[in-house]
Amino acid sequence: MQSRPSLSRRLRGSVLIIVLWICLGVVALTLYFANAMSSELRAAENRAATIAARLAVSGGERYAAYVLANDLTPGAVPDPNSTDAGFNYQAEAQPVGEAAFWFIGRDPNLVATANPVFGLVDESSKLNLNTATPAMLQSLPNMTPDLATAILTWRSAGGTDAGSNYSTLNPPRLNKGAPFESVDELRLVFGATLDLLLGEDTNRNGALESNEDDGDQSSPRDNQDGQLQPGLLEYVTVYSALPNTRADGSPRVDVRTPQGRADLQPLLERQLGATRATEVLDRLGQANLGSVAEFLARSGLSAGEFAQIHTDITASAGASARGLVNVNTAGATVLTCLPGIGAANAAAIVAYRRANPTALTSFAWLPQVIGPAAFIQAGPFITDQSYQFSADVVAVGHNGRGYCREKVVFDLSRGTPRIVYRQDLSAYGWALGSSVRQNLYQARNPDHAS
Repeated sequence: MQSRPSLSRRLRGSVLIIVLWICLGVVALTLYFANAMSSELRAAENRAATIAARLAVSGGERYAAYVLANDLTPGAVPDPNSTDAGFNYQAEAQPVGEAAFWFIGRDPNLVATANPVFGLVDESSKLNLNTATPAMLQSLPNMTPDLATAILTWRSAGGTDAGSNYSTLNPPRLNKGAPFESVDELRLVFGATLDLLLGEDTNRNGALESNEDDGDQSSPRDNQDGQLQPGLLEYVTVYSALPNTRADGSPRVDVRTPQGRADLQPLLERQLGATRATEVLDRLGQANLGSVAEFLARSGLSAGEFAQIHTDITASAGASARGLVNVNTAGATVLTCLPGIGAANAAAIVAYRRANPTALTSFAWLPQVIGPAAFIQAGPFITDQSYQFSADVVAVGHNGRGYCREKVVFDLSRGTPRIVYRQDLSAYGWALGSSVRQNLYQARNPDHAS
């Protein structure tokens, strides 16, 4: 008969089981904390990438200021990839350490595609909320008569609460009765819904992305027509202003009246010679002119001659001419809003610009496209120079991690670029399009490259 296990053997077995359980617990705790540390490491890497992206945005803003400061022609729009100023202006995937930045831009000659256009944006290619006429505002897409009236009332000094709209809100508010200070101030205007302001372009990058062309399957609502329908924010600005001084700070020649044109003769003689100066002044005679465009139409100057003096003349008093639209950069939607142009002429303008990019040194080409009468009618609202530009800077940190987006507006009217507006747009979501996303993914995962 076998004997029962001794007490000591039973105790040793119990101890072994307890030790095994303790070891199992220690291993579980080790794995748990190891996983937590791994997650914390990834989170720290993401935070570091975000910091790098923010620093890259700052670098992008400094680079934009450098580009604008070194442009050789006052009032001209910087051209991506141009080396005229002694540097190579690039607008996409510019490295800053291990991060990179892009400028989200617009091409007024192209229909929106699935990926954004890259470059600086000319603020004078848009309608100025503080100077646009009622008819111009009402010509904007999706604009309602009530909203146009509310905009005019909002910006007008001493404007009343039209229809007691603001007083009926909860809590009640007062109409501002002063100029707009930013385009996003439109969100405070009665009747300006996000649908009207953003349209289908909810991330404000000018590209038609999959969620913006799928009907009601995902936000935002869209008509699934294969075209991007932007909101009002796409077409308006508050910054456009043409300084009435030259690059050296001296006043431009006011060509509106014969008295003001007394200073025109020395300018014409210096640039075109005495004989030609006399011919031009004789053609103008004692007529009062309403715009620089009318001056060009009545002076008989050729495109080449006008290009030599157009940055030296003005047709307004005060420090600047505010709200003029640059016909060399404005899209068809904005051009359609201008008196004398309309939809048909706007399409013709865009087609001419696309076919003749080297002719856009001034707006002397415009009369041959829309006719002299329409050119003179549009004259008080147009220009061929720009001194305010926005840089919509998007940056991504190392390994495609971290994301930051910031928009700044530069004013060059005093010569040196200065930032007059800054807005963080990171919360609007990914703005670089599917191609950049795919490139970043493939760079991080080369084994998954297609």
